[in-house]
Amino acid sequence: MTARQTAISDIATHRVAKTQDFLKDAGADIYGEYVFDEVAQRQYLAKPIFKKLRRTIEGQEPFDPAIVDAVAHGVKEWALAQGATHYTHWFVPMTGSTAEKHDSFLTPTGDGQTIAEFSGRNLIQGEPDASSFPSGGLRATFEARGYTGWDVTSPIFLQVEPNGVTMTIPTAYVSYTGEALDFKIPLLRSQEALGVQALRVLRWFDNTTSSRVFTNIGPEQEYFLIDRRLAEQRPDLLLTGRTLFGAPSPKGQELEDQYFGPIRERILAFMMDLDRELWRLGIPAKTRHNEVAPAQFEMAPVYEPTSVGSDHNMVVMSLMRRLAAQHGLMFLIHEKPFAGINGSGKHNNWSMATDDGENLLDPGNDPHANAQFLAFLVAVIRAVNVHADLLRASIADAGNDHRLGANEAPPAIVSIFLGAQLVDVIAQLEEGPAAASKKGGDVELGVTSLPVLAADATDRNRTSPFAFTGNKFEFRAVGSSAPIYWPQTVLNTAVADSLKRLADELEKLDHGDFESLTGILSRIVKANKQVLFEGNGYSEAWHVEAEKRGLPNNKTTVDALPALTTKTAKELFSSFGVLSERELASRVEVNWERYVKIVDIEASCAVDIASTMILPAAARYLGELNNAPSSKGINTICQKVSTLADSLVDAIDGLQHAQHEAHEAGSVKAEATAFATTVIPAQAVLRGVVDELETLVADDLWPLPKYRELLFQY
Repeated sequence: MTARQTAISDIATHRVAKTQDFLKDAGADIYGEYVFDEVAQRQYLAKPIFKKLRRTIEGQEPFDPAIVDAVAHGVKEWALAQGATHYTHWFVPMTGSTAEKHDSFLTPTGDGQTIAEFSGRNLIQGEPDASSFPSGGLRATFEARGYTGWDVTSPIFLQVEPNGVTMTIPTAYVSYTGEALDFKIPLLRSQEALGVQALRVLRWFDNTTSSRVFTNIGPEQEYFLIDRRLAEQRPDLLLTGRTLFGAPSPKGQELEDQYFGPIRERILAFMMDLDRELWRLGIPAKTRHNEVAPAQFEMAPVYEPTSVGSDHNMVVMSLMRRLAAQHGLMFLIHEKPFAGINGSGKHNNWSMATDDGENLLDPGNDPHANAQFLAFLVAVIRAVNVHADLLRASIADAGNDHRLGANEAPPAIVSIFLGAQLVDVIAQLEEGPAAASKKGGDVELGVTSLPVLAADATDRNRTSPFAFTGNKFEFRAVGSSAPIYWPQTVLNTAVADSLKRLADELEKLDHGDFESLTGILSRIVKANKQVLFEGNGYSEAWHVEAEKRGLPNNKTTVDALPALTTKTAKELFSSFGVLSERELASRVEVNWERYVKIVDIEASCAVDIASTMILPAAARYLGELNNAPSSKGINTICQKVSTLADSLVDAIDGLQHAQHEAHEAGSVKAEATAFATTVIPAQAVLRGVVDELETLVADDLWPLPKYRELLFQY
């Protein structure tokens, strides 16, 4: 029995032994127990220190260095009481992953004893090596100094592992020269930029009480879980996060029986553990369900301030990976781990709110009469239209290239879905004051024992990359593995630009001059309505129509990234202090390099598997066929396999040659272009040969677990 067959046999008898009373351990009793939150701060900090820290966290005043030692002492005492032995500055460099360096609280006293020390400087500043992280040319290899600085707005939390507890301090990461080397700093800058411009607009509407506007985020996270023992026999999954080969399973998702279906016992055990751990970390996990593809799932949290929600999403992905292993599963976060079935995305539910608790994207009962809402809505419409190419570039990635436009995700064309109610209001506004709003109704089910259901005023559109969903926008085009800091940074900055232009015009008017306001909003709508689309984003007709409208359709990362190098992009980010030209250029360079490295790793992995696993399997099968009694059927199969084996060798050579040529292309941009135009097609040829061989070679000789096993035996 092969290792693959042994694993399949074991899965059939695998059951989770642990049974717990989920509700007893859940909810309020454990929520936030791993977080230095307001409750813990109140307990461990003196009252004056607590008040000053809270005012900083809530954006009411800058951080006061005079309280740092007192805060450090309090947080140390809290962490030690929870069993922590180490602390770390936790940050998000441009690798797309988190980074951390652990230091012990213990300090030798010189007499053979130790004491626990943690100073204010330890809290607010760290010094990781800046030479080993991507910098996109901001730093040379020999220029090693960089700093991390405590992000007061994101809660300190505990990483509780079986072998110890680490106090974790969310931080920003900056170079010795003061340039941002992470995703956090530009996001925080963009939030401040948006907030300043939004307050200008609110002041025109006579809002004098709000002192701060910020954005909220609620990222819906899609992912796959498959059996670890099977996954570990696939080098492609281990090295690239996706299957580079694999013939279609006899059954895929065509019966539509996975979506919202009953959650299997093993998966539910994982989800229950995940919810408990997330709640302990103060992460408001809310929803869990089966997704469309077999072995695909989704979790969604309640919305939070964007900087906190972005940090929390990184924690979610990390925790999913760790807990999956404990349940004998492998967590797959790639946008397209399996060909022929749906891939995974991250739907970012985004809104703007004031510190008074007002959601600026809430239309109310009568959107047509809500002038403030219409002003912010129209500003967002302009932002998405004018900066559509930048929003597309913000989600550009080798993984997402496999997903966008693949009939399970929005197309690469950035458009806005508003729904029937707001489309009607916007059409009225284009011609003058809006006079009415369409209303929802009731859904009669025709059964007296069933309730009458309230119908919304508009439907939803899952094919739209940027859809309005009641009181927020859902940015649906973000990839499942992506840190959400960067797409939200671009969106915030684009909206800040539109709000500034609107505020500049409003401040020339008298307060309450709604007739002139209507004229301004009408002009903005007329100039930007081409970005509004209510139809099927998957259809070819939309691609034709979008081209007529002049909307960009940058289908791949190679097509999308140049938008970040334009004069418009440079002026946008620099004018709002979000990114200097050097900082923006560094991100473009990092993205080019990352694309090349990912595609190169995948190609090399494909060559390795094809050469050392698939070709030998085909040869062994040919040997068996040649030793079998001759017959017409055997001879036919033998001829097919022999021909495919020759094609396999040719395809391996072709892919290796394409890789070599790409590496000789010159600049990293030219190299990326060569990978997109020659290496990826050559790899597709190789995959076609391997997948056809899989349908012919005897099952017991095939070296890789198949789709039918990976997707249905977990």
